[in-house]
Amino acid sequence: MLELEISEVSKLTKLKPHTLRYYESIGLIKDIKRNSAGKRIYSEQDLKWLEVIIRLRATGMNINKMTEYARLRHMGDKTILKRKNIMTEHLISIEHEIEALLEARDYVSKKIKIYSDMEEKINERRK
Repeated sequence: MLELEISEVSKLTKLKPHTLRYYESIGLIKDIKRNSAGKRIYSEQDLKWLEVIIRLRATGMNINKMTEYARLRHMGDKTILKRKNIMTEHLISIEHEIEALLEARDYVSKKIKIYSDMEEKINERRK
């Protein structure tokens, strides 16, 4: 059975120990076991849950929404619809963000094309 201390989990997840303790204090991470010395011991299941948290954070889900999602998850299968709704709302948000980034990319690409055309005209005049 996998059991890792907070420093090992920090290295694996790239989350600082302070962040891990904070996540536990707000209920984002629950039921972290402790060894006989009182140190936190993370299981494989804890690591899998941390992966979910890291992915949600990377996609821009705010901490309050993640905490709500975690609370519902902890309550079990009776909350599946609510959790699905949270993920559906988040997916819509991600899709809007992607759309905005694509529009910004197209704008920047057009500006680069304009500058390339301007450079070409300047170079032609110099010949």
